[in-house]
Amino acid sequence: MKKSIIIIGAGMGGMSAGIYGQMNGYETQIFEIHTKPGGQCTSWKRKGYTFEPCIHHFFGCKPGSSVNQMWHELGALPRELVNIEECTATASPNGKMFVDYYSLDRLKETLLKLSQADAKMIEQYIGAIKVFANDKVDDAINSGSLWKMIPIFLWKPSILKWMKMNMRSYAEQFSDPFLRKAFAELIYSNPDAPLFFHLLRHAGGMNGDIQWPISGAGEFAKSIERRYLALGGKLHYRSRVQKILVENDRAVGIKLADGSEYRADIIISNADGRKTILDMLDSKYINETVRGYCAPIADETPFAVNVCLGIDRDLSGEPSSLVLLLNQPVTIANHQYENIEAQVYGFDRSMAPAGKGTIKVELWASYSYWKQLYNADREKYKQEKQRVAEQVIEILESHFRGIKNQVEVIDVYTLMTWERYMGGTQGWFNLPNRKFDFSMKEDLADKKSKTTLPGLANFYFVGV
Repeated sequence: MKKSIIIIGAGMGGMSAGIYGQMNGYETQIFEIHTKPGGQCTSWKRKGYTFEPCIHHFFGCKPGSSVNQMWHELGALPRELVNIEECTATASPNGKMFVDYYSLDRLKETLLKLSQADAKMIEQYIGAIKVFANDKVDDAINSGSLWKMIPIFLWKPSILKWMKMNMRSYAEQFSDPFLRKAFAELIYSNPDAPLFFHLLRHAGGMNGDIQWPISGAGEFAKSIERRYLALGGKLHYRSRVQKILVENDRAVGIKLADGSEYRADIIISNADGRKTILDMLDSKYINETVRGYCAPIADETPFAVNVCLGIDRDLSGEPSSLVLLLNQPVTIANHQYENIEAQVYGFDRSMAPAGKGTIKVELWASYSYWKQLYNADREKYKQEKQRVAEQVIEILESHFRGIKNQVEVIDVYTLMTWERYMGGTQGWFNLPNRKFDFSMKEDLADKKSKTTLPGLANFYFVGV
């Protein structure tokens, strides 16, 4: 008789667990609170425009890697993909622009035009990209395998040097003031992000491992759902899991909000970790470490407020990612910005009606600020979202002249939107509260982060 698995949540982790369960002879079923798959891997349409909150860089497109193999096993590949020419672009208020092209020849030419004085740094930067452009390096880091990483470190010890720096510390080595500022912002406007991730991302775009899945995250998630169902898995939508049933310290099933119960040999949660531990399991399986994970994370989080715009303008000639440096700091929704980053989807014709385009601006913000506003006065919450959109459009106008009068659709979503949509805590940014310092060494060697809970058998976590 086959063993059975119940999975809570049809996000990417939940559907992946279901697919591999089916492939390995288990009978699985997934219970999802929403009406469609993907969880945070989603997108939606507004008046013909597709708004994309999820995918930035899709790794694993190049055949031969373990990540590429995984995407094929999950049904995400093959699919129609687009090669993008640049990693990121940064523009100054006076019109100067640095486009970080994936092509190394084009990149070198662009950088030398900006600063001949930095010729030595430019050669060093291009050399570092080449180190990470090796297929073995790419596969080892993207797979997260310690056993693949060890021989890479022994074979190419220079990799460790690049893993010790962040974007800010490396950018400071340029002599040109504009390049110092522009380079630091190349990873989602986060100067504290690790340099190695940028080098890996750049190498991936150069060798074809990073591409863009046509139509974005919503269609991407549906392809994985189709694979799961084709393997015989069962998916229950509009099914809110209220409790995980436990007998003799063994997870044995779930109870839904409507009172119905389902049983299985193994229970897997792809739901919000805090809700799972504190609510579904009534805080019964918890120790000091787990309690620490469940504490609130930092109040200021990236991608906390996103402004999506449908624009009557052809954006096909614009960089896919554009950081706009500001003349002076601007305060938006209680947070100060020295620049803003826009994702520009002109490279994917399916994202907007013909001759038109979609832009998304992602902003850091305070969770408590938006939470208090949402709980206290729903109308003021809506007004603040509108005000944020107006400020963002005004900033975009300084670079995209005339865009203010071309905006046809505005959609602003916050961490409160994610809480309603996902049923989680602190919006989409539901990571455990542990020091998140982008240390590859810590992530590979970390033995404290477990996928189960102390004292509870037959239960596992997937996702974050």
